[in-house]
Amino acid sequence: MGDTWQGHTPGTGGYRRLLTGLFLAGVATFAQLYSPQGLLPLISRDLGVSADQAALLISTSTLGLALSVIPWAFIGDRIGRKRAMTWSIVLACTAAVVTVVVPTFELMLAFRLLEGLALGGVPALALAYLNEEVHPKTAAQAAGTYVGGTVIGGLSGRIIAAPLGDLLGWRLGVLVVVVLAVLCAAGFVALSPRALNFVPGRQSLTEALRSITGNLRSPLLLSMYLHAMLLMGGFVAIYNFLGFHLMEEPFFLPVSLVSMVFLAYLAGSYTSPWAGKQAGKYGHRRVLIHLVIVMIGAVLLTLTPWLWLVIIGLVVFTGAFFGAHSVASGWAASGAVAGRAQSSALYNVGYYTGSSLFGWLGGVFLHFYGWSGTVLMTAGLALISLVLAIVIRPGRPAADGSSSNP
Repeated sequence: MGDTWQGHTPGTGGYRRLLTGLFLAGVATFAQLYSPQGLLPLISRDLGVSADQAALLISTSTLGLALSVIPWAFIGDRIGRKRAMTWSIVLACTAAVVTVVVPTFELMLAFRLLEGLALGGVPALALAYLNEEVHPKTAAQAAGTYVGGTVIGGLSGRIIAAPLGDLLGWRLGVLVVVVLAVLCAAGFVALSPRALNFVPGRQSLTEALRSITGNLRSPLLLSMYLHAMLLMGGFVAIYNFLGFHLMEEPFFLPVSLVSMVFLAYLAGSYTSPWAGKQAGKYGHRRVLIHLVIVMIGAVLLTLTPWLWLVIIGLVVFTGAFFGAHSVASGWAASGAVAGRAQSSALYNVGYYTGSSLFGWLGGVFLHFYGWSGTVLMTAGLALISLVLAIVIRPGRPAADGSSSNP
């Protein structure tokens, strides 16, 4: 690149517009993706469905996202990152609006699946778009703006929808978040500058599939994809069903207060970069092992009958999860053997597949065994992840990386 590189540089209008646009895209995507999570107890009661059935509103959308990440990456490689992201976010917002107004639970699930399929274009392409348009020396710092958007989006979607839903009904709570997402999507489309460095990909579908299967043959990479599935699955299960637990004996908290537990997400804004630095200093494997151990201990604290200890356990569990996720996702990218982009996409597939599968299964455990069943399922998934981290040893050192998923 050097002197021949052309793109957006810090201090220019195009650079500011690019970062603002990607921040808004992150907010729009993850606000609508997770907005029903804090409302699951109200949805369950209003529609007469069980906790695990209500959780399908999260699982179907994240399943759609998992299925669409790789196809969206291929589409963006052909028609351009911004153009593909625009289609992605517009289609997702349309599906989100329809989801709120359809009369039956089954139709809601169908449109949540469509919403997830559409949303996959943003996490699949955002960082590729960014890395093409800014100089490599500023790319990592610039990526933090998009990551910040995903965190703010995921958090705001939950803490806006739940209190409003508690006061005015869950449909209105979700609708307000959808309106926020539409405004942010419009901001992304209007502000994001045209691509200066995009070159249509020449890789055929066969070659892309070959890169994917090549990464899947690596024991190290396969274990990273499993880490994503296991840890994210347990993490989403805890947040899906903690509200049901806190609304019952001995806590009896209203939904508006229960939604405040999502503020624990802010712990991840510290632990993610911290874990990346520790991985660079002490090695990915060692840091990952310690963080998973902390996750197991912290989630067991939520079994206690004291609210203050439950909150402490949740904050520590959340921070440790985001740290472990940062280390594992960075290892998956830097340790790629047949295409870094494909390896990152496979990590995302595992991440959102875990959210869909275990985020729902945690409700089954809740139904049969109560909150302790959900917690022990999560601890069991983390224990499997811990064993993988201990048994699988890297074949070569890997540079540090970071994550773009909330």
